[in-house]
Amino acid sequence: MVWLACQEGHSTPPVVAPLIADTVVADTVPVKDTLDDILNLDYVMGRFDPAKRSDFIMIDSQYADKAGMYMRKDAYQAFLAMYRHALNDGIKLQITSATRNFYAQKTIWEAKWTGARLLEGGENLSQTTPDPKERAIKILRYSSMPGSSRHHWGTDVDLDNLENHWWAEGEGLHVFHWLQHNASLYGFCQPYSEGRPYGYFEERWHWSYMPVSEKLTEYAKERMKNEMIDGFLGSETAPEIDIVNKYVLGINEDCLK
Repeated sequence: MVWLACQEGHSTPPVVAPLIADTVVADTVPVKDTLDDILNLDYVMGRFDPAKRSDFIMIDSQYADKAGMYMRKDAYQAFLAMYRHALNDGIKLQITSATRNFYAQKTIWEAKWTGARLLEGGENLSQTTPDPKERAIKILRYSSMPGSSRHHWGTDVDLDNLENHWWAEGEGLHVFHWLQHNASLYGFCQPYSEGRPYGYFEERWHWSYMPVSEKLTEYAKERMKNEMIDGFLGSETAPEIDIVNKYVLGINEDCLK
């Protein structure tokens, strides 16, 4: 894939100062030579600890709103270059969420499933939605089933703010327009754009590093089955909802081959 759609009318990114010493990421091996060990179901479904993998790195606190988050090194290196370009344009990008493995996603999902964590608008699903399929679909507006999230991959980040209204006007809209015009220069694409026939609601904050994630999406298309999505409350609804086709693959066509 070539990421040219958002570049019309924009020049080459400006030359920017080097990263400070504590944020330098070692030069990465070309992507085509580094993906063999991640094209497997355990990786795609997030059944690993990013802290124990040599191809992941902890995000420096100056780029994040909390400590302890991880990204793939290649995706992080691309983000740092994009961050510096944005900063030169008066925009500060901050990572609010990055890699979440199966177990982290399970915690989020089950908290919403049981009502321990309320949905947007304050809805307690344990009280309002007894039907399992309908309950799952409500959670799926913005949260993935464990095993099916792009956040498992270390390629995807949420930026700045997770509230739609922030991105609709003022500073948020300005940041979104900047990302639309410039993120593709660094390999990033917005997977959950508006206008898709199914899948998650639009997320202007969610950006994916395509040189790696497109390979993982292709692998998921070939190998993942709805019946593999299990091990958490409500997982029995995955085949009925068709999680793989409608959610894992229900992304912006610009983010597909």
